[in-house]
Amino acid sequence: MTQGGHISTEPRINERIRVPEVRLVGPAGEQVGIVAINDALALAQEADLDLVEVAPTARPPVAKLMDYGKFKYESALKARESRKNQAQTVIKEIKLRPKIDPHDYGTKRGHVERFLRQGDKVKVTIMFRGREQSRPELGHRLLQRLAGDVEELGFVEAQPKLDGRNMIMVIGPHKRKTDQKADRSPARASARPGARESTAARRSASARAGAAAREGGVAPEGSDGLAAATAVAAATAVAAAAPPRPVPTPRAPRRPAAAAAERGSADAQAGG
Repeated sequence: MTQGGHISTEPRINERIRVPEVRLVGPAGEQVGIVAINDALALAQEADLDLVEVAPTARPPVAKLMDYGKFKYESALKARESRKNQAQTVIKEIKLRPKIDPHDYGTKRGHVERFLRQGDKVKVTIMFRGREQSRPELGHRLLQRLAGDVEELGFVEAQPKLDGRNMIMVIGPHKRKTDQKADRSPARASARPGARESTAARRSASARAGAAAREGGVAPEGSDGLAAATAVAAATAVAAAAPPRPVPTPRAPRRPAAAAAERGSADAQAGG
């Protein structure tokens, strides 16, 4: 017995294209027309390109001249970028019992609230054991209570339903992760111009203060020209408010005769 091989999802290229004729598209996207497969391969070899079958279901199939290695590389980059921007939905699971203790219920509810704040879905499972299977309304009542307690953070995405011996309900968050990122980005963008304006205003004020200080003959110390200009203005105001000091009068020089008499009297008093 022969087993089937792996089905490839890659397009057929060059000699793997087994049709008599193709609708050929040039490297720049121009329409060449319907040509035989041998002529198309010859054109691809002359242009040092690959003949890639881009539409195999068309009649005749559409083939394009391109650099297949470069095409695969660019396709991989685009797929990687799309996966990076795509928000991944994570489903968390919480299991409860119909006769759960109030304290345990509060702990489980806290977990559900934390998951919803993170933007994840929550799958709540009520497990029935033994005779509890004959009372499904207990689980339904418990799920409705939980949905009412967390209605500010999430909504019931899948109503409670029985799955064997369990009852399942799915709660989804009101706001997804992508919405939260989209809400944060405009806020950051709106905050940036204000920061730029405040920085520009501080720089212009510092420049004006430095110019005023230089005109007054005092150079501002440090990088804060505004503080230096304030200090200069305060010193000028104090100097203007202070009373003027009296100008001392110069003493007249003493005569030599008077100086000799004074020295003689001083010597006489010392000798007596």
